[in-house]
Amino acid sequence: MASSTLTSKSFLGSSRIDGASISSDLRKLSISSVQISFRSRIPKKLQINAAGSTFGTNFRVTTFGESHGGGVGCIIDGCPPRIPLSEADMQFDLDRRRPGQSRITTPRKETDTCKISSGVSEGLTTGTPIHVFVPNTDQRGLDYSEMSVAYRPSHADATYDMKYGVRSVQGGGRSSARETIGRVAAGGVAKKILKLYAGTEILAYVSQVHKVVLPEGVVDHESLTLDQMESNIVRCPDPEYAEKMIAAIDAVRVKGDSVGGVVTCIVRNAPRILDCSKKFLDPEHTKLILMASYCAFFAWIKSIIACQGLGSPVFDKLEAELAKAAMSLPATKGFEFGSGFAGTLLTGSEHNDEFYTDKHGRIRTRTNRSGGIQGGISNGEIINMRIAFKPTSTIGKKQHTVTRDKKETDLIARGRHDPCVVPRAVPMVEAMVALVLMDQLMAQYSQCYLFPFNSELQEPLIMPRLEAANASV
Repeated sequence: MASSTLTSKSFLGSSRIDGASISSDLRKLSISSVQISFRSRIPKKLQINAAGSTFGTNFRVTTFGESHGGGVGCIIDGCPPRIPLSEADMQFDLDRRRPGQSRITTPRKETDTCKISSGVSEGLTTGTPIHVFVPNTDQRGLDYSEMSVAYRPSHADATYDMKYGVRSVQGGGRSSARETIGRVAAGGVAKKILKLYAGTEILAYVSQVHKVVLPEGVVDHESLTLDQMESNIVRCPDPEYAEKMIAAIDAVRVKGDSVGGVVTCIVRNAPRILDCSKKFLDPEHTKLILMASYCAFFAWIKSIIACQGLGSPVFDKLEAELAKAAMSLPATKGFEFGSGFAGTLLTGSEHNDEFYTDKHGRIRTRTNRSGGIQGGISNGEIINMRIAFKPTSTIGKKQHTVTRDKKETDLIARGRHDPCVVPRAVPMVEAMVALVLMDQLMAQYSQCYLFPFNSELQEPLIMPRLEAANASV
């Protein structure tokens, strides 16, 4: 029978481990001679990143810079390699976001010209972090002298001081909407990849300014175009209501006041799951994939693919991710998707989206009160959402407030600010939606298509090889 012995090392230099020895040796110790060292045992997975300037898991974007600093920008990590990319792909949306566009936006004059300094070589992404920088060129720090002492009502001035004990006074620092330049630049990259991959279109427009509300059904989401939205300075696709919205902004602008509004965003042709049929595997179509340009390939591909499967159950539902992304934008106050709060007025039989099979054999819904998402997972229909923005908090009217030393005072804010943020918020909303979809697409590919799929219920996700095409869009 095997035997074992238990050996213990001496405690505090004693060869005995009885109570008398321990007590005697402990009495000899002075408190000042005892040093206790603690090492953190918290697993890295449980450690919290409290900085709050990074968004995404697979397609990660970190924004940097402040309103009146040297400049702003972003770092994009996780971008797939070999994607054709240049500054022009980001500049289009940056121009839509920039200040000084019209009389209903802030008069600050910035070109917001972006520069890529890493992650792209010879016109193609390398798979390494992409650094994008936009310099600030029209700062007026002296406009904020009063705000260095007194807090702007409903602004982040007070809470930044409460949290950090210090803040960047000029322009509001990181709380300024100028921070969104990095988001819009990164969103431009995501939008291009989604467009290349599946012809995805992310379109946002202004559906409400103050009390001017665009009636439901006026805009056809199936045929809505970017040109319709960009045809006027308020970015409402209906000309009649656009004029009413502009008039509402003008009415408060001349009084030094501001108003809020709502931005509606839709997603058509979200990242799709390819139909693995004999037609797809036909030699003629295989030849088309290998030889045709992106335009020809994706024009054909649209006829056989179905949009499904983005999002995860429980905590990472697609609508939850979209809500977090949208609500992280400055001045946001509400988020709805599908039927939203109006859905609470319906019965189940009135609200349910009934299924049917279309002529291509795909499962569809006859209505879309679910907003293109069911159970937190996209179902193939148009994804639609609405984001509410509050009135701009920095206004030129006298307001009661307190100083940093807690004395009550009055404040008339100077500086250049939007009388209504929603016209410029349109590309910001599009960018955040694009970042969510890009992140979800990469997650879908890594989780659900690494191993064989259930051919009775699923369709394979197939990504065309970029080097096999002409890399033209």
